Amino acid sequence: MSDYGVRRMKLGSQGLEVSAQGLGCMSLSAFFGVPAPKTDPIALLHHAIDSGVTFLDTADSYGPQTNELLLAKALKDGVRERVELASKFGIIYGEGKREIKGDPFYVRAACEASLKRLDVDCIDLYYQHRIDARVPIEITMGEMKKLVEEVHNKILYEKVCAMSEKKGCTPAQLALAWLHHQGDDVCPIPGTTKIENLNQNIGALSVKLTPEEMSELESIGHPESVKGERFSNMVPNFKNSDTPPLSSWKAA
Repeated sequence: MSDYGVRRMKLGSQGLEVSAQGLGCMSLSAFFGVPAPKTDPIALLHHAIDSGVTFLDTADSYGPQTNELLLAKALKDGVRERVELASKFGIIYGEGKREIKGDPFYVRAACEASLKRLDVDCIDLYYQHRIDARVPIEITMGEMKKLVEEVHNKILYEKVCAMSEKKGCTPAQLALAWLHHQGDDVCPIPGTTKIENLNQNIGALSVKLTPEEMSELESIGHPESVKGERFSNMVPNFKNSDTPPLSSWKAA
């Protein structure tokens, strides 16, 4: 609960927590670039956040595009960490016409463009502004799921890179060191075709990790945080394979 009485709430089932009331940002750039009269949009955004309204909603079609650029300016200097940022895709304007799109190529391109305009590593809530009736919804949602997996994993990788830099080793050496610290009965077998990489892998044996560093790495790589499977469902592994019962075996 903020000083202004704005309570917090869970949104959806993935653990996202937002202010119980958000701020729609479309009018801050008006529409199609017409400036809002007598308004300092950045001052308004900062006042909203200071008041506890931290759930900010924009879209690539607002402006178009200028609203996301405005938010990028408002979220500088540590403000980004205080907000829950939502943006949308699905509406594009060109030559005076509006088009609804939801094909995988467009979804990915729209997300990457929004991330660049907002100048952020991730968007907390990214959703479809309008439904493209020409594309099965499963195709659009499937591409969005891939994007979520890639962005969450990228953030985890960046945390590992930051820790490896602090330790003075490579991310690969840090990963191998973590394995070596699992116990004397664990023997990693990394492969490589380059002598330089082989030497780096051997160097991992000299990387020492404190209990605190081990705990930090384990929290970064928690199974619930890492998205996607190591192998596709087409590749047999211990999760999707089974063998006949011993009683069914008849020796030749």
